[in-house]
Parts: sequence; structure tokens; C-alpha cells
Amino acid sequence: MNGNASDDEYEDIDWNTDDELEINGIAPSSFVLENGGAVVSNGAVVCNGEASSSAGPSNSKVVQHFLGMGFTEQMIAKAIAENGEAKTELILNSLLSYVAIEESRDELNSGAQQQHCVDSSNGQLSSDYDEGVLDDLSESDSWSWSGSEVDDIASSLPKHEKVLRSLTKMGYAVEVASAAIDRCGPEASITELTDFILAAQMAKTEDVFYEDEKPKISRFGDLKKRKFYELEMKKKRKALLTEDDEVIRLPKPMIGFGTPNDGPVVTHRKLPEEAIGPPFFYYENVALAPKGVWDTISRFLYDIQPEFVDSKYFCAAARKRGYIHNLPIKNRFPLFPLPPRTINDALPLTKKWWPKWDTRTKLNCLQTCIGSAKLTERIRKALEECGEDHEPPLHVQKYVMDQCKKWNLVWVGKNKVAPLEADEVEMLLGFPRNHTRGGGISRTDRYKSLGNSFQVDTVAYHLSVLKEIFPNGLNMLSLFSGIGGAEVALHRLGIPLKNVVSVEISRANRDIVRSWWEQTNQKGNLIHLDDVQQLNGDQLERYMGSFGGFDLIVGGSPCNNLAGSNRVSRDGLEGEHSSLFYDYFRILDLVKCIMKGQQ
Repeated sequence: MNGNASDDEYEDIDWNTDDELEINGIAPSSFVLENGGAVVSNGAVVCNGEASSSAGPSNSKVVQHFLGMGFTEQMIAKAIAENGEAKTELILNSLLSYVAIEESRDELNSGAQQQHCVDSSNGQLSSDYDEGVLDDLSESDSWSWSGSEVDDIASSLPKHEKVLRSLTKMGYAVEVASAAIDRCGPEASITELTDFILAAQMAKTEDVFYEDEKPKISRFGDLKKRKFYELEMKKKRKALLTEDDEVIRLPKPMIGFGTPNDGPVVTHRKLPEEAIGPPFFYYENVALAPKGVWDTISRFLYDIQPEFVDSKYFCAAARKRGYIHNLPIKNRFPLFPLPPRTINDALPLTKKWWPKWDTRTKLNCLQTCIGSAKLTERIRKALEECGEDHEPPLHVQKYVMDQCKKWNLVWVGKNKVAPLEADEVEMLLGFPRNHTRGGGISRTDRYKSLGNSFQVDTVAYHLSVLKEIFPNGLNMLSLFSGIGGAEVALHRLGIPLKNVVSVEISRANRDIVRSWWEQTNQKGNLIHLDDVQQLNGDQLERYMGSFGGFDLIVGGSPCNNLAGSNRVSRDGLEGEHSSLFYDYFRILDLVKCIMKGQQ
């Protein structure tokens, strides 16, 4: 899945498309990296080292972080002056107190209906929420809270309720905040929870539900009433989602309709009438996309439910992907010979050096970048310092394993690890040896291209049903072709490629496909285009008129704004690159309309 961006733009793209962060023990919606005394989390940088006590210029990273949360610059400057720039948790607590004070004053001054009341016997606040009827607050009940009084009241609450209160004060819905706490755990910090919410709810479909119906809940009110409201909202949302927008959930195990060796195989399914070909189509993207993304993709692709498959059931590397297609699912067959299924089988020379405490049998998702020489040298030194005749202590083992899983490092000598070579990645992904050398590109660009490609054995298993349907070959429209994963899969299945219109923005990738086409002595025609956005109905009619239409439309639109490891622009299908999915649908719909007209 290569982005529809020019080669010059590639420097600005987060090429790490590893969507298997849970294998590393990292939540896919949050990424934290120690970096010179800073914590980087979903693009926000929070200093955690020594710092000045003043707020500094308006472009301070700490200031920008809290501005992103919705606090005003004046509030942030005041909080930093009181607590120091390094103490982000104290800054956040102060900011929340300021917000509570301002909201309380604004509500009183406006004379709006309130559900706050003061219990004169103990001075504590309670709330009277009785089926939406809120009591008025008389002028005699006027009050204002100082920051210390706010903290005193907050400190009397259980920790998870304090966190829930803080998140609702920041503008998050109660049920959204509660779900984040359930997922991240009661000990999670405010920063971790807000990062989770921003990433997990990028689709933004649920944030507007019942917005006008929400009663104003007391910031420090009766917790039982808050729980009652929360349960009521969950019931409403569940009912609404069930009727209109049921969230697609990832299956466990992730084997789709079945794999050659694992789990039951489904052989029948019912497709919506408008989804039935011709042409056949096949769409792919990362499985671990933000919430609601696959619902949207499914809705546009004729309400077909995705088939989620992890390629670890086909090879020695994990690669979780979702596929939406209208292909038959009966009588699938795998490519032979079957690829190695474990690391040691795929890379037998590593077995000699593999320590017993490294229990990996599968590699993580193959990425677009590799670990550095400095990292592997640090690992070697850490292991050598433990002595020759002893297993490293547990904390060293954990450090080494974390890095090995993150960067797919393998053992190449005593105490020595190394990243995978490009030809090893090609083998694991099902491409012929030196496939990506055909375009004459750099080693770095080879990893970029491979990291965004199909896993050929997985895709070939799904496409294998076409061999009986098109014994003499087929015409294919390949959108976002990348390095030709679908073309390689069909060729390895023995399905002749008569005419292929390949649309791919990267010149290097086009060169790779052209080189492969020539080296494998393809007899058909390969037509290269460079931009899906420029492909229109007139061009499609011209191509289809010349060779009689397309039998298959394949594509995996860019995942740059969907992948869990994107800390900067995980904007879902609204992102600059991943919004190109809509061009896949546009072109597919055009082809279907033209073919109906030709009939």
C-alpha cells in the first residue's frame, strides 16, 4: 500500500506502518518513546526533564501540548508559572481546577438551570438528577471555589472517579472517558487516556450522539447519579449502533474464512446483490485501523463484511490485514511449496545462535524501516557485560527482547543480533529473490516498498479461485499497485495476465514492476499510470473498449493515516493519504457502470 504522494513528499511520511504493536506489548492507540528527556505520545511532546519554571514562548512543546487539549494560553502560562514546566501532571491538575472554577462562575452568572446544590449539613455538593428535571439555584446559593478547595473535594473521590471527572471537564463524553479508563486501566495517566481517546475515536462518528440531550452533570456531584446517566447513555448508544452503525470487530483468531492449515473453513456466504460482479474486486488495508474506519469502508463497498487475516498463518511473520472482496470462497488453494512457518525454518542459519530465553517463533509485522547499527551494538555490549557462562539477568533479557520484537532483529552470532536483509524480507513476503533490486533503488527504499506491500501467499490464497474461472487469463486494473503483489500472486498461481493497467504514484515501484514483468517474460500488455486521482471515466472507457473490460480490480489504498504506529496524523479516512480509499471506490463504481452500459 504505497501512498499516492510524489517521491518528494515521501520524506514527510511516517513510514513505520507496523500495525502489530500489541505484539510488542504496546497499545495500538498510544505510543510512548523516551527521547532525550522527552516523552513522545501520538505526536505530542511532553518534557519530563529539568526545565525552566516559566512558560516560555508560545511555541513551547509543553504549551502546544496543552493547547491541543483545549486549554487557553493564559491558563497554561499561569499553571506553568505555579508548578514549573517539567511537572506536567501538576500543570494539568491546575488547569482542570481553573476550568472548574470558570465553568462554575459562568453557570451562576448566566442564571442557567443547575443540578448543583449545597448540603448545609456537611458542606458537600450533591446532584439531583431526576429524569432530566434540574433544580434552579437561588441567588443565596452563590459561591465560588478556590483552587485548594477544588483539590480538597477532588481528593475525597476514588482515583478512577477523579480521572473520570477530569476527562469530562476536558469535554469528553462520560461514556467515552469511561471506556478509555476501562481499556487503559485505572492507573493510566490523563495524558495516556487522552492519547487513547484521540487515536481510538478518530472516526468521530460517536462524539455527536445525543449532544443536545446531555444534562449538565455536577463536576463534584453524586457519583451514583453520574453512574446512572452513564448507563443510560450506554444503552442508547448500543441501541443506535445496533440499528445503524454496528462496529466491526476483529476476530480471534484472525483467519478470515479459513487458512490452509488453521481453523475451520467457511465455504459459503451471501453477497449483497449490488456487490456481485462483474468485475471481481479485492480491497486490502490494515486491520488495526481507528474505530469506525472498517464500517465506512464496508458501507462504501456494498456492505460486504471484511475478511480479517493475519499472515502469520501463511508465513513466519505477522501481518494483520482486512480484505473486502466479492470473490468466491469455495475451493481455495495455497501456493506451493508452502512457505516456512517459523523463524528458524525461514532463517535456518539463525538457529545456532538463538538463545533459549528468546521464545519467538514468529516475527512481528515487517516494517518499512530497520534497526540501526548503534542499537545492535548496544545490545551486544549489554549481553557481553553479563559474562560468558551465565544467562543475562531478567532486566537485560527484557530490554533485548523488547528491541528484538520491535525491530525484528534475529541472532547472527554469539550475543549478536542484526536486522533482516531486504532479500530476507522479500522471501518472508512471498516475493522472488531480488524482486526490489529490479528497479535499481536504494536499500532504504527497498525496505520502504516492501513494508507497504501485500503478503503474496495470503493474497494468492484468496485469488486462487480465479484460476478455474479464467483459465486463459484475465484483464486486471491494479490500483495503488506498489511493487506488484497481486500481479506476482496471480503469476505464481499460473493465471496469465492478458492486460494490466497499473496505477502507482512511485516511480521506483513502477520500475520494479516493469523489471519483474520483463524478467518473467509476461506475454500480456502492461500499462502504467501514475495517479488514481487523475483516472477518469473517459480513460476507463477507452481501455475497456480496447480489450473488453476488466475481470479483476485490485487495490490497497495508503494506510499512512490508519496505522496504529502513526503518532502524527492518524486521521482515519479523512487523512491526506488514506482518503484515497474513496478513489478506489469511485473507480470501481465507474467500471461497474461502464460494464453495465456495455452489456
